[in-house]
Parts: sequence; structure tokens; C-alpha cells
Amino acid sequence: MKGLFSNLRGDIFGGVTAGIVALPLALAFGVSSGLGPTAGLYGAIFISFFAALFGGTNTQISGPTAPMTAVSMVIIAGIIAANDGDVNKALPAILTVFLLSGLMQIGLGLLGLGKYIRYIPYPVVSGFMTAIGVIILLTQILPSLGYYPKDDIEFVNTFKPQAQEVILENILEEEAGEGILVLEDFKETIERANNIGPFAILQESQTLAAKNTSGALGAIKAIPRALQNINWLELILALGTIFIIYGFKRITKAIPSTLVALVIMSGIAVGFGLDYRPIEEIPSGLPIPNLDIISDFKINTITPYIFTALTLALLGAIDSLLTSVVADNMTKTKHKPNKELVGQGIGNSIAAVFGGIPGAGATIRTVVNITSGGKTKLSGMIAGILLFIILLGLGPIASRIPAAVLAGILITVGIGVMDYKGLKAIPNLPRDIKLGPLKLSSEVLVMLVVLVLSTFWNLVYAVGIGLVIASLMFMKKIGDLTAERSDVKPLKEEAWEDEGDFPVNLKEEVFIKHLKGPLFFGSTSDFQQLYAQIPETAETVVLRLGRMQYMDQSGLYAMEDMLQDLKKKGVEALFVDLLKQPRYMMERIDIIPDFVPNEHIFETFDDCMEWVKANVKDKY
Repeated sequence: MKGLFSNLRGDIFGGVTAGIVALPLALAFGVSSGLGPTAGLYGAIFISFFAALFGGTNTQISGPTAPMTAVSMVIIAGIIAANDGDVNKALPAILTVFLLSGLMQIGLGLLGLGKYIRYIPYPVVSGFMTAIGVIILLTQILPSLGYYPKDDIEFVNTFKPQAQEVILENILEEEAGEGILVLEDFKETIERANNIGPFAILQESQTLAAKNTSGALGAIKAIPRALQNINWLELILALGTIFIIYGFKRITKAIPSTLVALVIMSGIAVGFGLDYRPIEEIPSGLPIPNLDIISDFKINTITPYIFTALTLALLGAIDSLLTSVVADNMTKTKHKPNKELVGQGIGNSIAAVFGGIPGAGATIRTVVNITSGGKTKLSGMIAGILLFIILLGLGPIASRIPAAVLAGILITVGIGVMDYKGLKAIPNLPRDIKLGPLKLSSEVLVMLVVLVLSTFWNLVYAVGIGLVIASLMFMKKIGDLTAERSDVKPLKEEAWEDEGDFPVNLKEEVFIKHLKGPLFFGSTSDFQQLYAQIPETAETVVLRLGRMQYMDQSGLYAMEDMLQDLKKKGVEALFVDLLKQPRYMMERIDIIPDFVPNEHIFETFDDCMEWVKANVKDKY
């Protein structure tokens, strides 16, 4: 316990600041998911506290994130549609899927599978993250315009014939379940149909209207009608929120701009008594466990979603461990990946029991925590406690927040979550495959496939297809380039034959490393550890690259990050025997000559040693 309270002041300030940043996002993600702001707040409270308590990254702040919410939104919409649009009826099945996902994360951690998450290629992650941004942007256009399809009676009425068909199908299914033979007893069917009133038909029509306009494609189809029915007050509230979020950052970053926008725009709407649409009511009082998960559990209801739950668990693992790496780089520590997965799984499982949406490690909130002084698990626990206090004391006040304000916040989240680094690299990556008359980059192809399929079809399957394509392309490249086993591990090694005459007096100043094999998405984690192996006394790092036949986009950025760090420390990097393909990749994004000028690239080790002897001086 002593370690937990070793940085009490910094952890309190970091946790409180991160909790304040998390508040508007939690409410917005809850609304976006389809379960309402309460579900987002519950998710933020329980995941933040328990993932910090049991996790393996001391400074990590966890909670609902854009990727997790996007996948959850698909799951929620599917289960609600299968339950006749009744959220309350569908809720036990939805929360059971979330609980199953959390338990799967615990299993992944206990089985020691955290270390394998690094094998997700960069283009798959890039395409997925950009798709998340596009989905959030498209789905928030309608609420930012103040258009809700279920409230558009003229639009809803177009679904009445289809609604009557659905109701009739439900009656026939009920009769089949009760053993009634319809062809022998039409009277029973007619009698049940006569009991269906206009209100039931209207409800079913509204459900079909909402389903038809859900997701990215549905939003695109509904935009023309939304533009004809703009609620100008809602649009002004959304635009004002976006303007404040981006504008306030230019003034100061000491106070979270999302919180400032939330307070100002909500204050204006409430203070002037404007006729706006508020978010759903947030109940006051203690969260209550949803025991219907156990009492209403039906294995046949959950079976179709087992693969989806696994995907949600894997996505949460990837999201969290990527954030853990960011935290490691900022704090110069090393997280425990398997313990982190167990912590995330416990947090998500408990959140599901109380009706919260799932989450993961949140990069922005974690960075805010670290920069505000957070150093131990206590900071993440404090963030959860703060949100819990807000729930108890300010629930009724938060219920008056305009829905358009949260839509504006989500639009900025969608813009921010896209992978601009990957998008900017598209024109510069080598076009190494032919599709008919077209020449494309394999990295770009994988990214675009994942991006398009995730946005307009299915997030879950898109990632799987992207992984398969990336793996097949990698195997082909490796088969074409080399059969030699990849070896870029940061282990001590014997000097090569031509290094026998290396000056003894320069061994403290010059660090030599051999890369023996391709630098690709599966080996970047080991390569990144090279930086930690470089001694503090080193003034020059010599990388012998004659056996590094191939470098993919993940390896390219890993190399860039290491060289950037070396340059900041004033350490010179020298390349020996750099091959054609890696050189071409590094030239495309200006690693050469920005970090390694051409005069620091040598064909032979002897040429490199002449430069070293002429330019590196013995300190002693």
C-alpha cells in the first residue's frame, strides 16, 4: 500500500484532471452507443476504477473510447432490432455480451496472450481507426442538425406497410411456438391481429425508421431529408460546441476544452430557457446491478454474438496496450501486458453488471493524467471516484445537457481519432502490387479495405479480413525476399569477423548493432527495445543492415521513432550496407536525409570505421 500512496498529491491532481476530461466524453459515448448517457457514465466509473486497481499500467486511465463505442453501437443495434426495438427487453442480452467480452479479456490475460497483440499490422489499425472516425462523424450529422427519424411522422408513415408485415410475422411465430396450426385456425390469427392497435403499428414503424437510418450508410441516406428539416437551434448548439472546443485550445490547454464547451453551451441553453432537446435523464442514487443478466440468460440468444464479443475483447486489448506503450514512453516505465488485460477484463465485467458500456485504455486521458502529475494506480482510481461523486451529486443537472452539444463533442472526437499519419503516407508508399492495370501499395490496399469495409459493412469482419490480407501479402514478400529467420532482438551478440580490429578506446562511444532479417509488424516491439540497450556513453550508433532485406510500414515508423529519439539526444546514427527496399521506404518519408544524411550511409564496415576514427573522439 505504501507504493500506492507514494505520490498522493500528484495522483490526486492527475486523477481529478483526467476525470474532468472523461466526463463529457463518457456522456457522449453513452448517447452514441444507443444505451444513453447513464451507460457511458457507469462504464467510465467502473472501468476507470477497477482497471486501474487490477491492471498492469500504473498511469493508465480507462473508460469508454471511440473504437469500443463504435463496435458496441453495432452490437446494441443488432440485439435491439432482434427484440422488436424494445431496449428494455434487449438490455439483458446486450449486457451479457459485454460481460462475456470482459471475461474473455481476463482469459486472454491469464493465458499470457497479451504479448501477441503486437502482431496486428499498422495498416489494419490505421484503416480501423480512420473508419471509426468516419462512422462517428456520419452518425452525428443527424443529431447535430436536430433531426431524429423516429420523430419525423411523415418519414415514419412510409414504414407502416412493412411494420404490419413484421407484426404479422411475430403473431405467426407466437402461434407456431404455442403449437397452433395457422392453416387450421385462421380465427385465432385474425383475433390476435385485431388486437393490434394503431399505436403498436406506429411503434414498429418508428423502430424500422430508426433501423433504416442507423450506421454510416443509414446516416448518408437520411442526410437529404435531414437538410430539409433542420432544427436551427440544435445546429447552432452543435456548431458552437465545436467552435469552443477548437478555439479554446488556442487560448490554453490547462483546462479541457470539451468541458468548457459543455458548460458554456449547456449554460446558454438552460439559462436562456431555449427549447432544445435534452439528453436522456440520468438517475440519481447508487448504481444498481442488473440481475436480469442472470435470470434472463439464454444461451441461444448469446451464441450468435460470441464471435462479436471476442472481437470486442481483442479490440479492447489492442486499444489498451497501445495506450500502455504511450504511457511507457512518457514515464520511462514498462507495463505488464497480461496483467493489464486482466484489469481491463475485470473493469469491463463489473461495468456490464451495472449496465455500463465497455471501454479500454484511453490515450488522451492517460496523457492528461501523466502530465498533471499522476504516477501510480491511485490516479486512475481517483478518476473513477470523481465521476461517481458527480453521478451522485449532479445527475439531475447533467440530465439537462442538450443532445446537440454531445453531438458536437463527438464530431470533434471523430475528427481526432482518424489516423492522419497513415493517410498522409498513402502517396509516398511504394506501389509493390499489381491489380490489373493498376499498381498499388500493399500497405495502402490493406488500409483502404479495412477502412471501407469497417465504415459501410461490418467493423468486426473488416478487421479479420484485413489481418488475412496483410498476412498473405507479408508471407509472399518474405518468400520472395528471404527464407532467413527474422532476428532484430536486442540481445548481446558476438562481433562479426570484420569488427575484430575495432578500436578498443572507442567501445564506450560507439555502439554497434546487427539487424538480421526483415523489420516488420511482428518484430517492431523487439526493435523498439534497442533504444533502451544503447548505453548513455554512446555518441554514435552503427546499424549494420545488410541482412535486413525488407521493411514494412510498421517497421518504418519504428525506425523513425528510434532515430528521432537519438537525434534529440545528439547521438549520430550510421547505416552500413543499407539495401534497396528499406532505403526506398526511408527516403519516401524523409528519414533519409532528415535523420540519417547520405554521408552517414556506408557500403562497407571499413568505410564506416574510417568516418568513426576521423570524427569520434575518445572521452578518456
